[in-house]
This record gives sequence, structure tokens and C-alpha cells, in this order.
Amino acid sequence: MSGTLTGGGFAELSRGVPGDAMTVAVAVDGSPAGLIVLQDRVRKDAQQSLDAFRTAGITRIVLASGDRNDIALAVGTDLGVDLALGQLTPSEKVSVVQHEAVNGPVMMVGDGVNDAPALAAADVGVAMGARGAAASSEASGVVLLVDALAPLAKAILIAKRTRLIALQSVFVGLGLSLIAMVAAAFGLLPPVEGALLQEVIDVAVILNALRALR
Repeated sequence: MSGTLTGGGFAELSRGVPGDAMTVAVAVDGSPAGLIVLQDRVRKDAQQSLDAFRTAGITRIVLASGDRNDIALAVGTDLGVDLALGQLTPSEKVSVVQHEAVNGPVMMVGDGVNDAPALAAADVGVAMGARGAAASSEASGVVLLVDALAPLAKAILIAKRTRLIALQSVFVGLGLSLIAMVAAAFGLLPPVEGALLQEVIDVAVILNALRALR
């Protein structure tokens, strides 16, 4: 292959090519011979996974990509994310994480070497370990061993429910114990009955906490 591919020839070959695709022109002796079209495909479960994140309480989703801006914008628009950023370097991804931290705790999900610094900077770094780079897995706090995001959304729901049950057990247990102590202080609860009541409260709190296993 040699020569230079003219602009007109390139325009003719690129007719009908998606705007968010990357193209490599091929010429033979200066004449247009072909066009290699490279385009990332959105994962089949991507939209469903993002919807599951919204259901789990994630209020803001940002796409931080190293791909071209137009590609990132097209994918982000298709998926309905809150913000899509492209052509980011590893340090710029870290800056995005730090900027988003103003809105609340940040969870970063990634699988590449370039994602490792941002995974380490996030409050919760999640690496796609099934096909991801080893560097991203080492820098993250959570590693998904399957090539899917659905388990992550489910884990968020389980964690939120577990936290709610734990808080219920703490406040209910402390509240009942405080009421019993006040009653005992005014002589309304004899020591033996008070001790038995405390055991009942402890058992009730433990049984409530066991709901987290379901």
C-alpha cells in the first residue's frame, strides 16, 4: 500500500458510516481501496443495568471514557446517563471522581489499566475482573468475577437493606433498654424482671437482625 488517499475518495468511502465510529482508510497506489470501520457496541445488558442502578438509589451516573468525545456522547445519550465525557486521560478520570465527590460518595466502575487511578480515588472502586486488567482489580475495593453489572446493582440493594435492618436493631434495642432502665429507676420494674426483660429485648433484636440473611 502506498500513496495518499484524497479527501474526495475518503468521503465516497465513508458515506453511510456512523458518525461515532472510528475509521481507517486503506489505499493502493494512491487510489481508495477500502475503509475499515471500528465501532464499540454497547453491552446488551447496559441499559437494564443502569435502570437497576437507578432503582437501587443511584441518582447520578457519569460516563468517563478515554474514547473520542463524539463516541462517548453518542453512547451516553443512548443510555441516558447524566453526563458523558470523552478523551479522558487517567489523571483526568481521577479529577472527574474528585469533582463528583462534591455530590456525595462516588462509586467508580472500570476494567482497564487507565481506570486504575480513578478506581483507587473513588469511595468505592469496582473492577470488572472477569476480563479486566489486573491493575484495575488491584486498585479497586470490589472485584466482580462475572462479566456483568447486574450483580452489582443487586449487591447495592442487599447492602442498603442490611444497613436498614442493622439500624432498626440498634435503635429499637437501645430504645427498649432505655425505657426499661427508666422504669427500674422509678421502682416500677424489679431487678429479676428487669434482667429477664433485657434478655427478651436482646433476643428480639437478634431475631430482627437475622432478617438480613434472607
